[in-house]
Amino acid sequence: MRLYNTLTRRVEDFVPREHGRVGMYVCGPTVQGPPHFGHARGAIVIDVLRRHLQWSGYRVLHVRNITDVDDKIITRAEAEGRSAAEVAEEYARIWDHQIGALGVLPPHIAPRATGHILEMIDLIERLIKVDAAYEAGGDVLFRVRAFDDYGKLSGRRVDELRAGARVEADERKDDPLDFALWKAAKTQPDNSSGSVPDQSGGSVPDSSGRSGREPSWPSPWGPGRPGWHIECSAMAAKYLGEGFDLHAGGLDLVFPHHENEVAQWEAATGTTFARHWLHHGLLNLGAEKMSKSVGNIISLGEALERYGPGVLRHFYLSAHYRSPVEFSEERLAEAAAAFDRWAAFARATAGGRPTGGDADGSASAGEAQGAREAFRHALDDDLNTPEAHAVLFDLVSAGNRHLQAGRRAEAAALAGVFGELADVLGYRFDVADTAGSGLVGPLVEELLRLRAEARARRDFTAADGIRARLAELGIVVEDSPEGARWHLG
Repeated sequence: MRLYNTLTRRVEDFVPREHGRVGMYVCGPTVQGPPHFGHARGAIVIDVLRRHLQWSGYRVLHVRNITDVDDKIITRAEAEGRSAAEVAEEYARIWDHQIGALGVLPPHIAPRATGHILEMIDLIERLIKVDAAYEAGGDVLFRVRAFDDYGKLSGRRVDELRAGARVEADERKDDPLDFALWKAAKTQPDNSSGSVPDQSGGSVPDSSGRSGREPSWPSPWGPGRPGWHIECSAMAAKYLGEGFDLHAGGLDLVFPHHENEVAQWEAATGTTFARHWLHHGLLNLGAEKMSKSVGNIISLGEALERYGPGVLRHFYLSAHYRSPVEFSEERLAEAAAAFDRWAAFARATAGGRPTGGDADGSASAGEAQGAREAFRHALDDDLNTPEAHAVLFDLVSAGNRHLQAGRRAEAAALAGVFGELADVLGYRFDVADTAGSGLVGPLVEELLRLRAEARARRDFTAADGIRARLAELGIVVEDSPEGARWHLG
């Protein structure tokens, strides 16, 4: 398998450090609000990567964090008269529900920033020890110029950098580019409700943030909370170890977030943080990235209700993951038409589909094997999902030709491999498990046989009555040249 590596700026062989195993870390949400349409892209891209690795025989350990303490969460909590913990918990649940509705596999580990304060403090202390960080009025700042390789991920040179949106000018800084590892609490911690256990069995002040208090934790530098970047450095290394296989996220995270993650870990330890970096392109509305700060948001919940998960997957996977995607109703309509075509084929061949994808002795066995090889080659080639889509289109076209010619065994064989490959891309077609087995399938087929007999003797009243009764039961009948097809509506 070959993947583009942001660190080396080239497509290269993806070779895990341990044979047959892959550890990957994905930057998850900052849960200050519900996910928007653009968040779906990253979730789907990583889902396909994981599914392909697993289909290829790898054991994958997928870690995706949740940032549940952040300036934006605190600001929202203050505006709504709630605690930061309440806001974070509400939107973390919404995130899991809506991303799950896309058919995205949940991570194996979903660490939260607030559960790993001790690891962050430990990493900060190591940075201070090697003079890569310093205290400034209760804050602790990373000394950017102490890390000679700063900029290696993004390709930016330190002397050419300017303070960005997440780096504020501060006279306490040795250099304007230095960034916060630890932020001193602006208010004293409110411990009126007592204390809560920390990970070492001791206690820390209650970090609920109620009564207008911001969440904070004790540290060697006074009460405060971690900076954004230190969270992922600490959590990724905790669960995947140094030099783990792959770190992923959106292109907008390359600088400064991922650049700072690398600098923090490697300055403190002298060891490689992540070996391979994968970044996906963003969703644009016109010339602008979809962003909460810009205000051009289409909620994921709205998109799921309007288009459905299959159409959203098709919309995103029709473009290469590294390319930007332009939002347009026309492209979504095209995705809907394509997905409906696939779903119709899945429904038409739902009964009696061979699970292995091949029919013994049929000419379709060669077609199935060729499709598998072409599909694997496409995804092994830097996760080329448009080419993988083309393989599925070819399978559906060939399968429909077999159906039209009455070769149902051949069509069923291709439907089997189609289902296998579509699953690697995360597609579901809502074909009930009982469609071709148990009681439902045989009963429906018997009713359709009776309907066909009624039509043959031109008893259209009886035929229409059977169709209407099936419709009342949620079963849709579609007439075609090769006979009636049915699916659950």
